[in-house]
Amino acid sequence: MDKIRSFLAIEVEDSLLNKIYDVEKDFKTIDANIKYVPTKNMHFTLKFFGNIDEDMVDKISDSIEKVLKNHKPFEIDIQGSGAFPNENRIKVIWIGIKNNSELKSLQKDLDNSFNKLGFKLERNYISHLTIGRMKNAKNKNLVQDKIKKYHDYEIGKMSVSSIVLKKSTLTPQGPIYENIKRFEL
Repeated sequence: MDKIRSFLAIEVEDSLLNKIYDVEKDFKTIDANIKYVPTKNMHFTLKFFGNIDEDMVDKISDSIEKVLKNHKPFEIDIQGSGAFPNENRIKVIWIGIKNNSELKSLQKDLDNSFNKLGFKLERNYISHLTIGRMKNAKNKNLVQDKIKKYHDYEIGKMSVSSIVLKKSTLTPQGPIYENIKRFEL
């Protein structure tokens, strides 16, 4: 059986992607060894499944549909920047979502549902959109300054009315994402 690398995501409205790209462009002014995420690949991950058997897609889809019966569309406020694992040891630079109880509830319900299918529960889910991955500490202090600059920066609000199960194909040029199925809230 073929395996596919997959994840569940919230896609970002184009107008907000443009504002996020403006932030990314500002980071690009720093001479740092950062691999940036192309705008077309930017998203908020709800669950990363990793490599799964193709027949698992139907089980995951059924699980998503059951969970979404208890959730309505909601609004998120895309705001702020940060780093994983932290701002002293930067590996990932991200844009966040202001604290949102509907999103947390949705993610928790989905995670519990996926756990019944054999997937591990998320330890500390933090809603984020990766804009870049830092390869080494070159000019780390300048990167830290940019993260601080955008720490409370407001990108904008958007409605979340659907989530998307995506396939990720890794290539030497970077991942290629394809939509498997869209689910309406």
